[in-house]
Amino acid sequence: MQKIRVAIVGPTGYTAYESIRILLRHPQAQLTVLASRRDPQPHIADIFPALRGMIDLRCEPIDPEAIAQKADVALMCLPHVVAMESVPCFLNAGMKVVDLSADYRLRNPADYQQWYKHEHVDAKNLARAVFGLPEFYRQQVRKADLVANPGCYPTASILGIAPFVKRGLVDPADLIVSAASGVSGAGKEARPEHHFPERNETFEAYGVGTHRHAIEIQRTLEDIAGASLNLTFVPHLVPMHRGILATIILKPTQPITADQALAILAEQYKDEPFVRVRKDLPSTKDVALTNFCDLTARIVSGKLVVLSAIDNLIKGASGQAIQNMNLQFGLPETAGLLC
Repeated sequence: MQKIRVAIVGPTGYTAYESIRILLRHPQAQLTVLASRRDPQPHIADIFPALRGMIDLRCEPIDPEAIAQKADVALMCLPHVVAMESVPCFLNAGMKVVDLSADYRLRNPADYQQWYKHEHVDAKNLARAVFGLPEFYRQQVRKADLVANPGCYPTASILGIAPFVKRGLVDPADLIVSAASGVSGAGKEARPEHHFPERNETFEAYGVGTHRHAIEIQRTLEDIAGASLNLTFVPHLVPMHRGILATIILKPTQPITADQALAILAEQYKDEPFVRVRKDLPSTKDVALTNFCDLTARIVSGKLVVLSAIDNLIKGASGQAIQNMNLQFGLPETAGLLC
């Protein structure tokens, strides 16, 4: 079988590095292009020395027509706003696209304008983009030329909440998510607030009431539930490299035990290769460097507490992107991701 040829556009950030790592072991895909906005164009091993001896690719300019001659799919690792300027060109060149930015996650351009403070300039492709959470949109992803890869907080939160709102078992007006992420979730760009002395030995909330992932979580859950929802989302930063642990607090609409809640999660995800429902409490270390989401549930003071753990760079970004790519091309969904 001929291998799928993959281009990574914007190859110098954390999500690109993780994508490269996964593709190097992927049995049915080959990384053929790294396209960058940088000038001069670097060799990728100069950006990530860990890749020396593993890959010999120099970055090239972002030229969709030229790249389409050497690749079948583009993993877009560009920042939001920048991504939607390039995505239409890659689609027009006949390539499939998995976009890791936020530019195609929100179906309503008004939501994008409100939360990202920028007008959406590609309404045509926004309308046909598929939200790339395979556990709920697998069939749509299989048919999609453009997949909007979910954010990391949304992935952890939606997987924990969706089975219950889908069944009408919790109050849709009272959804609470308190989630903590490693610092890599903020990206590779240097910022004073992310320097080691600022981040080490501290634990703090940020973006309370303003974090852009809140609307992504809410809108996706509304789509799954078929009803309006009210979400309280509070993100935190912890002094570690990678991982997300989401503590989800839900108000049951009828009496429910922890065993029943676990059974609901198990039933929802029984055929899902990357969701593990467990009785003990998950931690970020349990899922580090994997594409798994680990879930459990408890009843505390009459509330349903769901705990969800993922690696923010893998299931929350690059691993899920390749999971989506596999679906787009009819490959085994787990290809490159279970090793």
